Amino acid sequence: MGFRMTEMVGCEFPLFAFSHCRDVVAAVSRAGGFGVMGAVRFTPEQLETELQWIDDNIDGKPYGIDVLIPEVQAVEHSVTADEIVEQIPAKYRDVTREILRECGIAEENADPYGGSQRPNTSLGQELLEVAFNHPVRLMANALGTAPPEMIAAGKKHGIPVAALVGAKEHALKQIEAGVDVIVAQGGEGGGHCGEDSTVVLIPEVVEAIEEAGADIPV
Repeated sequence: MGFRMTEMVGCEFPLFAFSHCRDVVAAVSRAGGFGVMGAVRFTPEQLETELQWIDDNIDGKPYGIDVLIPEVQAVEHSVTADEIVEQIPAKYRDVTREILRECGIAEENADPYGGSQRPNTSLGQELLEVAFNHPVRLMANALGTAPPEMIAAGKKHGIPVAALVGAKEHALKQIEAGVDVIVAQGGEGGGHCGEDSTVVLIPEVVEAIEEAGADIPV
């Protein structure tokens, strides 16, 4: 039995693994699935190193890349990460310090940013440009509606564009934007798309897409 997604990206099994670890991405693809490299925490230079390693260790199997290109950029690029952190209310800082203390983690060893990069549109585009120099077979956007520039780049390079959604309303917006694949992610699968569980979310998204008259794999 064939699957649209496996035919679209060239993998053997309909098993897709989104990971920030290059070893996992390569291992899943070598086993016949499809590894997707989460790129948000990398600089363009770091991503080049990671993707080159994958190319050298994936035995020619297909893989993809996942970036964060915000639909709305809420802050100016000139604002530093430290300035953003300073806007967090004191009570949240106190709760965080208490959790660190209970877990025996020194506060100076905790990364307040959750990664080395703050997602913004220009950085996301730079990461995509790096990816286009490698044989990626899918690119995904995990933050809001995929921007027109991303859709256009996918068509230019012949790479399907996927988008993560946590509600049927999100899926309909992604369809209007022109994405090729919908990734329905429940609240237990990363937690940054919505609160509905995967068991509830998938049939809702599939039904909404069918009612909209669209023909997009989920």
